[in-house]
Amino acid sequence: MNQKVVWITGASTGIGKEIAMEFSKAGHIVVVSARRKSRLVKIVSEIKFAEREASAFVCNVLSERSIQITAKRIREKYGSIDALVNNAGVTVFKSFVETKTFDYDSVIDTNLRGSFLCIKNVLPPMIKKKKGHIINILSVAAHSAFENSSVYAASKAGLLAMTNGLREEMRRYNIKVSNIFPGATETPMWDSRSRQRYKSRMMSPADIAKITLDVFQQSRKVVIEDVIVRPVKGNI
Repeated sequence: MNQKVVWITGASTGIGKEIAMEFSKAGHIVVVSARRKSRLVKIVSEIKFAEREASAFVCNVLSERSIQITAKRIREKYGSIDALVNNAGVTVFKSFVETKTFDYDSVIDTNLRGSFLCIKNVLPPMIKKKKGHIINILSVAAHSAFENSSVYAASKAGLLAMTNGLREEMRRYNIKVSNIFPGATETPMWDSRSRQRYKSRMMSPADIAKITLDVFQQSRKVVIEDVIVRPVKGNI
């Protein structure tokens, strides 16, 4: 088995947690990070109970220093970071008029700047080895219009544009860049009332995790660049 070290951000709940579980089942070493230590510890305990390797690091993607320290600690423990899954993300379901500057800063800094910083901290060793994989968990909002999600859409569209450019720069180094665009998925990003109302129209985090693993496990000569995943009944 070609075991890899995979760092997953925003892995305490939802899609990130399920990605960690799916990659672990496939035999990879998973490193989960988020702001909530207790939930990360629980995930790692579950994985280690199954006699597989995993580690957890508290990391706030709003802090460049926190990201730098986390990347360094992962490399010190495992020697390398073979793949980064940029999953950490937040949103606010507000109209543009109701969106405050604080909301804008929070969403853009987490979803776009945080991903930028994480990529910056894993890329140099990947370039040196001429291999690696960056996977971004985006959203169909990156190229579809939804009410009350303008800033969230901007953050995801910005990350899409940035990493599309990155992909072209990284081809010469055999580094893959993949973007996954989930539609409505049942995660804590939605409030409990919305999840209850639309549950039958939502995908599960496990659905997205399985697709993410499939994207990762292609041969070295193949990169799946963009995957759009929607519920059968379409957007909510």
